[in-house]
Amino acid sequence: MVAIADLPHHRPRPADAKTALGGMRVIDFTHFLAGPMCTLILADFGAEVIKIENADRGDDFRGMKMSAEVGGEGGPFLFANRNKRSVGLDLSRPEGREVVRGLIAGADIVVENFSAGVMKRLGLDYPTVSVTNPGLIYCSIGAYGRDGALAHRAGFDPVAQAEGGLMAVNGHADAAPVAIGTPVVDISTGMSASIAVLAAIAARLRHGAGQYVEVNLFDQAVAMLAYLATNTLITGNDPVRAGNLSAGSVPVGVFEASDAPMYLCCANDRTYHRLATDVLGRPELATDPDYATAAARVRNRAALVALLRAAFATAPRATWLAKMHVAGVPVGAVASVREAMNGAEIRERGLLSQLPRAGGAVPHIAPPFRLGATPVVDPVAAPTVGQHTDAVLREALGLDDAGIAALAATGALGTRRAGG
Repeated sequence: MVAIADLPHHRPRPADAKTALGGMRVIDFTHFLAGPMCTLILADFGAEVIKIENADRGDDFRGMKMSAEVGGEGGPFLFANRNKRSVGLDLSRPEGREVVRGLIAGADIVVENFSAGVMKRLGLDYPTVSVTNPGLIYCSIGAYGRDGALAHRAGFDPVAQAEGGLMAVNGHADAAPVAIGTPVVDISTGMSASIAVLAAIAARLRHGAGQYVEVNLFDQAVAMLAYLATNTLITGNDPVRAGNLSAGSVPVGVFEASDAPMYLCCANDRTYHRLATDVLGRPELATDPDYATAAARVRNRAALVALLRAAFATAPRATWLAKMHVAGVPVGAVASVREAMNGAEIRERGLLSQLPRAGGAVPHIAPPFRLGATPVVDPVAAPTVGQHTDAVLREALGLDDAGIAALAATGALGTRRAGG
């Protein structure tokens, strides 16, 4: 296994390159994952993201270590909070809220994923803060939306997977529904929120005003069903869990070579014919009326799958992968996460590097988007709690040492600083 110390250092972006969101300021009231994913994307595009945290304990996500930590902080937090600046405040104190109002007055974007009603109780909701900043784009991320009968119901990613139907389509037909192994609803909700914020930025450029944006986990879970939900609405029938198979395409699924599994995806006649002729050397399988068309292969699934399993068992996986890659047949090794992180594909794409951070270097996985003229910013590891408090107070609010000391004395910067 490649150790963090063995990872390459990040290759810097061109020194003269601009950023897509350079000069924009985001005030980030997010925690755990869906909200931080939204502001992470905005930060990657060059926005200045100021993460507002409880001055004494920080984002609770810092403590979710899942057996992986660097410098006492968990891998999940480190993953979701690069390129951000941390300001530690006590929002229960009026002085802390006044600091935040000052930051919002000069900001372009606010993103929050507190429970419904929290920002209103703090006097930091959109109707209140937009009075002094009409160009503000204000994004709220919740479990079930910010209005209606469900607004105050608590919810997390796996709950949304369960209620939205995603669990019902994941797993094998003869077994119980299974939650997807990664927090896909949280992550995709953050992505949708960032898309909505970017749309609001474009709208502001055209129309001159900011707006309120709302995204939630349940709606996102339903959206992730994609055409499966559409099919159910048309037919009235639930989709059948297919496991690693495809209901409408054969051969699709996991096949065992002589030494290891691989995932084959011949989703159309063209790729199947390549498999039969160029990989297996069995052109008759491409013209046999039992297998020549997609509909025929579905009807004769069991026979074709049995034939292919017997063929693939005669040679190692590397042999089959090499042949299929040359032939243009979609296939990949079924890799563990550890194997994927050490795989040739991830090295070829240059996705991994290491970032310096107090307590030890942290691994960095590059974002999945690449912009030629405005590349993503050079990554900076996630901040420690309150790491940038004084710098932001000076830069954004114009406070000097005496002003910061006076603010700290009120307790607005946390109990550790209140005593001097």
